[in-house]
Amino acid sequence: MITSDWKIATCRLVCSTILNKMLEINKDIEKYILEHTSLEDELLRELTRITHLKVLQPRMLSGKIQGCILQMFSKMISPKYILEIGTFTGYSAICLAQGLTDEGVLHTIDINDETLEIAREYISRSNVVGKIIIHEGNALTIIPQLNILFDFVFIDGDKREYLEYYHTVFDKVAPGGFIFADNVLWDGKIVKEIKHNDRYTKGIVEFNDFVVTDVRVECILLPFRDGIMAIRKK
Repeated sequence: MITSDWKIATCRLVCSTILNKMLEINKDIEKYILEHTSLEDELLRELTRITHLKVLQPRMLSGKIQGCILQMFSKMISPKYILEIGTFTGYSAICLAQGLTDEGVLHTIDINDETLEIAREYISRSNVVGKIIIHEGNALTIIPQLNILFDFVFIDGDKREYLEYYHTVFDKVAPGGFIFADNVLWDGKIVKEIKHNDRYTKGIVEFNDFVVTDVRVECILLPFRDGIMAIRKK
């Protein structure tokens, strides 16, 4: 019988191996990947520039490669309802909404009114305006109020609360639905000794360790950018 501790240890070993391989990829390979990935549209390019000019931590933006990944998966799944936890400036919401069915809706939640101001502007100018509903506030308070069964959930909020997001949203995910969680490699900190006061890394590790042992789902950790945990509800 395979124990939970063995699964967790194996997952950490795989994460460490993936991370080491990622660090071996040089700038030329990264440039090649960008050159051989479909172009983002002008609105998203402008949103990237504005985010870097006006926002304190612009690296939180999904960006071209991750945006294309989210858009591709969304188009493959063709969800009717998407939930995004962590809007930031709206880049990922616009990408995810491209895969919605004709009557589909994406609900996105963020607590930061400054970044939401940018998100509202660019979503209003996008080709998915009218298909995205923005909620301002604490996701853990708002999610229970949404009487919706989601086909696709994207978690990209407060890293300290990842596992709580997961528990809160799980029963609102349709059987066969997907949960994607961003930043699960967390700059490689997940395979290093965690400082006692580093609640962000602890939150990510706690989430990763729980998901890999959750018998209700199947998962794979994808080594894109800062890591995406792709989870399918059985």
